[in-house]
Amino acid sequence: MGNCGRHRNLWYLVVGVAVILGWSGGLSAAGTPTNLDDSHWVGTWAAAPQSSPPAGVETFSNQTLRLIVHTSLGGKKVRIRISNVFGDQPLALGAAHIARRTAGAKIDPSSDRTLTFAGQKSTTVTAGSLVVSDPVDLDVPALSDVAVSLFFPKATEARTLHLLALQTNYISSATGDSTAQPDFPDAKTIASWPFLTGLDVAASPRAGAIVAFGSSTTDGDGSTEDANHRWPDLLAERLQKDGGEHAELGVLNEGIIGNRLLSDSHSPRQAGGPFAAVLQQFGDALGQAGMARFDRDVLEQTGVRYVIFGLGVNDMLFPGAFIPATESVDAQSLIRGYRELIARARKNGIRVIATTIPPFENATFRGPVIHFYTPEKDRVREEFNQWIRTSGEFDGVADFDKAVRDPNHPSQLSPAYDSGDHLHVNDAGNVAQANAISLELLRRPLI
Repeated sequence: MGNCGRHRNLWYLVVGVAVILGWSGGLSAAGTPTNLDDSHWVGTWAAAPQSSPPAGVETFSNQTLRLIVHTSLGGKKVRIRISNVFGDQPLALGAAHIARRTAGAKIDPSSDRTLTFAGQKSTTVTAGSLVVSDPVDLDVPALSDVAVSLFFPKATEARTLHLLALQTNYISSATGDSTAQPDFPDAKTIASWPFLTGLDVAASPRAGAIVAFGSSTTDGDGSTEDANHRWPDLLAERLQKDGGEHAELGVLNEGIIGNRLLSDSHSPRQAGGPFAAVLQQFGDALGQAGMARFDRDVLEQTGVRYVIFGLGVNDMLFPGAFIPATESVDAQSLIRGYRELIARARKNGIRVIATTIPPFENATFRGPVIHFYTPEKDRVREEFNQWIRTSGEFDGVADFDKAVRDPNHPSQLSPAYDSGDHLHVNDAGNVAQANAISLELLRRPLI
């Protein structure tokens, strides 16, 4: 269901509408990272980790990755997060560098910094865990590209990654440690983010992060590759342009293709719809329910102060297609799920904003062709949206449905915003959705 440039075939086989998972570990027994300093840290970029599909797992051996990420909030001191949460073997990282990216795989050599882990240039990340690098001084502007280079001295399978990067990343053609090289000539390219799940900056005590918690429509499916036109990117641009207190807010994208709110999307044992084999090809890659990953992907993000909900569409669409029709959900089930997440967020001092679900009439999964829409599914969507708009249970609402629907046919996306599959919006639709979030919802003292 996706539009993923050179990886288009992968997403046609995936289920372009959202997935899951997150990170944990690399922590002390008390649950706190052991190598933090006294700075006030805020996430400027993040991606939810996923388990790799069982077929075609990428392996790196005596090779260097250069991963490109786009900041939201600026800072002068940085650190990274490396996840092995889905690995079944220790992850041996031989070296890591960070620098400002200029173009392609090129970096500004004057900005290149060696990253360490508990004072060491190499580290081993145990299976199922995460590590945080030591802080390093580096001036990282807001809305800029950063290159994180990781060297793997021995054969390493990318069991933990974020699938839909919509960003060209690089594997050095030279063997050995190339983390400090100013360019990667003749590099192989990939369109995922293996292992890297977060970039934090030291910020003022007033700064905080907004987590966009959703499915493929949050993850950016349908937007232009290498353009940073997902709606969370565009919200970050609005915040920086507005300035003042808004310029002290980072935006973290924790959307995953194929993700459902209430149920896991991955299990071949559960998949039983007419096209179950499509879903089964991805094993655990479509992972846990949003309810299960919420703590890891929202509550444990660095400096989080707000969460923007955007889950539920796949709970409606999958039954009768990828999974049995007996797993159909009603609006009340989705409402109960949201109420639990609202309570968990507020218990942690996080304000909650909800987005309505845009229309999906004629929504189609391509290769094999699957038609998701039924009038009953649309009735569930309308009831759920009505509750979001009128219940008063959120700190704010952004009406994505109203922003991108066809005013002459409200159960369909506007043709101007349709990426082509009648489910995911294009770049213009992402602009409309980002603009539907009132910045007044994000004004309050953050200390």
